[in-house]
Amino acid sequence: MVLIAPKMTAGLPAEEAEKLQQALQGSHDITVFVDGTVHRLPSQARDAVVDLLSRFSRGEAVAVSSVEEMLTTSQAAELAGISHTYLRNMTDRGEIPVEYRGTHRRIRLASIMAWLDQQKRTEHAKYQAAENDGGSASA
Repeated sequence: MVLIAPKMTAGLPAEEAEKLQQALQGSHDITVFVDGTVHRLPSQARDAVVDLLSRFSRGEAVAVSSVEEMLTTSQAAELAGISHTYLRNMTDRGEIPVEYRGTHRRIRLASIMAWLDQQKRTEHAKYQAAENDGGSASA
């Protein structure tokens, strides 16, 4: 996958992560200062900054990069953390929308991100169901 200008940053030390986590609790209002001037971020940029800060607050290492809007199947598979073959099979089944450029498949970044979000929601629901089942069995 072509990552444009990748930047890796290690997780914050525990004390700093905890301070950041406390500051973020209950607030998604992020003020950005550039050369002493306050700038309001559009909602997508604000959401990305909040997500980045939230990851830091959990002590996670973070990689920030840019990606092209239309991805090859190889790029999309790498971004999703799945094999190229599995992704192609999903596009064949219509689970992920695909566009063709001649005979080459292209997948919108938004489609992969939506699929990843759905995977997270599914995993969260499974976790919650297991918690509920385990909690009622031990009560």
